[in-house]
Amino acid sequence: MTTEQTLVKTLDFQLNIQSDNEGLLYAATLEARSVYNETIRLAKEGVDWNAIPDRVADDANLVKNTTQRVVAKALGAMENYYEYDDFGQPSHTKDGEYPLRANYEEGYSLSLTDDGDVAFRISAKPYKHVTGVLEGSDAHLDILKTALTSDEWKVGTAEALFHNDNPELHVNVTNTEQTVRHKHDSRTVVGVDVNEDNVALTALSEDGVEDTLVIDFPEIKFKRHRYFTIRKRVQNAGKNSIHDTLEGREERFVRDRLHKVSRHIVEWSRQFEMPCVVFEDLKEMRDSIDYGTRMNRRLHHLPFRALQFYTSYKASFEGIPTAWINPEYTSQRCPLCGHTERANRNKKRFNCRSCSHQDHSDRGASINIAVKGIKKHQDWNVPALNNLPTVRKVRRQASGAVDAPTVTHLTVRGYQADGRVGVSD
Repeated sequence: MTTEQTLVKTLDFQLNIQSDNEGLLYAATLEARSVYNETIRLAKEGVDWNAIPDRVADDANLVKNTTQRVVAKALGAMENYYEYDDFGQPSHTKDGEYPLRANYEEGYSLSLTDDGDVAFRISAKPYKHVTGVLEGSDAHLDILKTALTSDEWKVGTAEALFHNDNPELHVNVTNTEQTVRHKHDSRTVVGVDVNEDNVALTALSEDGVEDTLVIDFPEIKFKRHRYFTIRKRVQNAGKNSIHDTLEGREERFVRDRLHKVSRHIVEWSRQFEMPCVVFEDLKEMRDSIDYGTRMNRRLHHLPFRALQFYTSYKASFEGIPTAWINPEYTSQRCPLCGHTERANRNKKRFNCRSCSHQDHSDRGASINIAVKGIKKHQDWNVPALNNLPTVRKVRRQASGAVDAPTVTHLTVRGYQADGRVGVSD
């Protein structure tokens, strides 16, 4: 029997405060810290938890509903301490700011502007508000705008806080008509390897590799380089207005392509029994990239995380869970014998130095991602990988259609393809 989880997203935004009172928001986070500390202190002294919210609210210089949400979070920390061994006792002497937690349309409100922005209004203190517009990733803004206009979505609590001295708002939204199957109840794991010019997919079940696919999108890399060159020229000429226009065109182009590719990933994954989509956790990848000025510019601006996020929330709409694994050595490990060495990979060609297995390097990485996903998130064993199916490659067109395979070589071990064993390049 499978378990299901409500489709809930936490969306992160930066606050572009336009009411010239950012100091008011900071003061409110300090007041929230005082509320938290007082709640923990009273709970430690044995005061009835039901009496604490009203008692703290009488002295707090915050909107009453906001005070109650901060108190509830503090009492939740105390409850975790009593119920779980790995939670330490909360401190009642916290310093610095503390997140200002509020209910939608009580402690804060959101609205769409005529310019297509999302405006916010935060009740930082009684009868005193902070206003402005939200800034953030296109993916998060798209979801929030949908939530504000669709009956299927509910906007919930939010937290206003300061991160690296910058004001932010983290908003919870819930799709009331969608549920997501728990990742541990999956019968197929789809490994997704995101690269500069393609994404490689492998569906792995208890019976072995069900299918593999490489989706090419080289136009994103070429288009970004082209726009970069043009923008650099117009910037040197002092034409900043044209520079901004070109930047907007580039962003729209890339976003459109990523939406189409992510949609195809989800459509492809749906054909398998109870799939779970697994990605590499690339949060630290950008910090470790240092290949020279030109290559750094290319890689640091590639939308790896954006494609993963688009795919994740589209999968959620289909009830498909997503999971994350450590990306270490996924591109260097041989999926057949397990031998791991950097020399195994040469651009798009993988040639194992131990067992001589040859493959499309990105397809091999997607297999390793799926294997790691099974080991981390499933209770069934990794199947034997003695044979691998043919690599099938498709290319996304500007219209969003998918061509017939552009390259199809036999890659089952032991078959010859253009004089090489299982190679697709």
